Amino acid sequence: MLQPYIPLVLMFVLAAGFAVFSVTAAPYIGPRRYNRAKLDAYECGIEPSPQPVVGGGRMPVAYYLTAMLFILFDIEMVFLYPFAVSADALGMFGLVEIALFIATVGFAYAYVWRRGGLDWS
Repeated sequence: MLQPYIPLVLMFVLAAGFAVFSVTAAPYIGPRRYNRAKLDAYECGIEPSPQPVVGGGRMPVAYYLTAMLFILFDIEMVFLYPFAVSADALGMFGLVEIALFIATVGFAYAYVWRRGGLDWS
């Protein structure tokens, strides 16, 4: 009864084994030549400052909001791939479901756009 799931379980075990191996082996096989430039924070070629300049010590969060929105809409695209593969088999039910899904994501996109989440100022 559970025999069809054996390849999936083996894939998860292989992925977990690779992750554990990579994390534990990295300190032993990685380079050990450190210098000040490699240990400094990278800020797009700009010399890093000790304190954030904007807002008297507060960090600007525009970059992080943009990154989170990118992840959100990128994951939305991942959910569209299974529909594209099985669009013929799903028929009208699949078309209605994907239309509702795209409408929901469209409302979220419109909300973020209206609130200024996509403006980089």
